[in-house]
Amino acid sequence: MGGIGVIINPRSRQNQSDPRAAVRLARALGDHGVVRTARTREDLARIAEDFRKLSIDVLGISGGDGTNHVTITGFLDVYEDEPLPPIAFLRGGTMNTVANAVGVPRGRPDGLLAGLIARYTDRGRHPLRWVERHVMHIGAHYGFIFGTGCVHGFIAEYNRSEERNAVWAAKVLARASAAVLLKTDTQVAARWEGRVHFDDGSAFPDRDYLAVAAGTVDQIGLGFRPFHRYDERPESFHMLGIHTSALGFVRKLRDIWRAQPMGEAHTFEKIAQRAVLEARSGVVRYVCDGDVHEHVGPLTVRIGPRVKILVEHKTGHRPVASRRTSHEVCARGARGERARRAR
Repeated sequence: MGGIGVIINPRSRQNQSDPRAAVRLARALGDHGVVRTARTREDLARIAEDFRKLSIDVLGISGGDGTNHVTITGFLDVYEDEPLPPIAFLRGGTMNTVANAVGVPRGRPDGLLAGLIARYTDRGRHPLRWVERHVMHIGAHYGFIFGTGCVHGFIAEYNRSEERNAVWAAKVLARASAAVLLKTDTQVAARWEGRVHFDDGSAFPDRDYLAVAAGTVDQIGLGFRPFHRYDERPESFHMLGIHTSALGFVRKLRDIWRAQPMGEAHTFEKIAQRAVLEARSGVVRYVCDGDVHEHVGPLTVRIGPRVKILVEHKTGHRPVASRRTSHEVCARGARGERARRAR
């Protein structure tokens, strides 16, 4: 069959406020594919099996970072060694950091899907374009951004509000920064205690950290780019052990915005393929693409598969591509796609 397969998360912020979104997207897609709603992980597994059998050409995801990473995790579990089809991030959630980092245009799911359909139907003359990024395999999850300590504290504070958006995220950061400057307590500055060791025998020492964080994209949110070395080596991620004080970190926010290193006095850095975090408490509380998780015992973070993320090339817009992973391709029909996977 081929075509575009779209997953909708009905619990994402925009989709909650627009209960007819699934019907409208299905009508817009028409004969070009199918739209499915995934309310549970079991739903997602069944949909992934169906999409695999249909040999869909493009996987569209309507939701934010959390929906994206849950969907990618579910599809990788089902597809196993087969590569996923190119992914179209249709936004629709409260956090769209990965979409922003790779250059997906801003907009609502309806508009982004309309643009995708137009490019898909014209792919014979103008091939679809994508960038490639690795996901990290974090415990049982796959994602692009990982963080403990203040990263976990920031998301916990962010999640306290019903009105979650970029404005609220900026307010959380501003309030936390003010609290640090005034030397008052804030959970956003919560520290993580433990050590991190790598396969080459090196380690981040056992101590307290403002955060241990890693990414296979440069951004962590609000345009801040701490993982500026994410594409320095193939099949690796950029990991930071930020050991400075909360005040020292606030003073470095301008450098982080500019994708400049914080310096050895503030953070350890490692380009790695695998890392093992051991928390003094025995429990690693962490964030994967905006979702909060908890892992008992040592937590392994390793490089995962590469996925293709569709971007829109148009006048005045340039997708953010790594130095080695920008690609131009044509989405194929079902028979051609199966032949490619067989190779």
